[in-house]
Amino acid sequence: MNEKVLHTLEYNKILDQLTEYAFSADARSRCQKLRPITDRAQIEQLQQQTSDALSRLFKYGSLSFSGVTDIRDSLKRLEIDGALSAIELLRVCSLLESAKRAKAFARSQEDNDQPDDSLTGLFAGIEPLTPLYDEIRRCILSEDEIADDASSTLHSIRRSMRGMNDKIRAQMNSMINNTTTRSYLQDTVITMRDGRYCLPVKAEAKSLVPGMIHDQSSTGSTIFVEPMAVVKLNNDLRELEIKEQQEIEIVLSNLSELAAENLELIDDNLKIMVELDFIFARALLAKSQNASEPVFNR
Repeated sequence: MNEKVLHTLEYNKILDQLTEYAFSADARSRCQKLRPITDRAQIEQLQQQTSDALSRLFKYGSLSFSGVTDIRDSLKRLEIDGALSAIELLRVCSLLESAKRAKAFARSQEDNDQPDDSLTGLFAGIEPLTPLYDEIRRCILSEDEIADDASSTLHSIRRSMRGMNDKIRAQMNSMINNTTTRSYLQDTVITMRDGRYCLPVKAEAKSLVPGMIHDQSSTGSTIFVEPMAVVKLNNDLRELEIKEQQEIEIVLSNLSELAAENLELIDDNLKIMVELDFIFARALLAKSQNASEPVFNR
């Protein structure tokens, strides 16, 4: 059946309806690429999967596939011993969370004496990798935040950073509270410029506050000065920030190594979850249409 005939039959509209019920990009792509099949055995296999998924939907409710994203590029990097970013590791974690839900979904049905069907093997092949999931969640709090306790070294560095920040602020607050210095300031606040603690100094008084100029206001009336009294402290803080970033990279590298040890299972999980997403999309469409399973002959 050629594309012109399919267009005339508005087959694409059926595919669009089906695609709406799939979550992952890969499953949605499979929905769009679905074409009429003439092999009876293949037809019956697909129909059986849809029927079994529909039966599970009616008996046990829906299954969420949120978290199933395309991580194939990340898996390729792991294959060549590359390190993943925090975002990539969280996507792996989201996949494992989705796999964990699917496994629990199947186990609850087994506890209710759910007989084996065409989906039993798929559910059995899921491995949530709970230790890996827990370790990623422990170390990475969000896309932009690594936990202090991700490593003892990182915890120590950040403790030192907090102490250094306190020292710098105490020194600058002392300057702000000095009557003479305060008269040179545009405002009695501590600001950040280029990652350095600065004071907003009146332009006409810039020579009266020794230090390094990092910026000025758009009007030119304010100069942002890093006082000489805190230059060394700012330098020390910057060194700690560099050490912090280096340690974060070590944490991400260690997590990536742990993920690489489970590479094959992660890849299997991805394939199974996409397959189930595709199958349950068909079942949800059948449910929405109150559809009946056809009986085929030759």
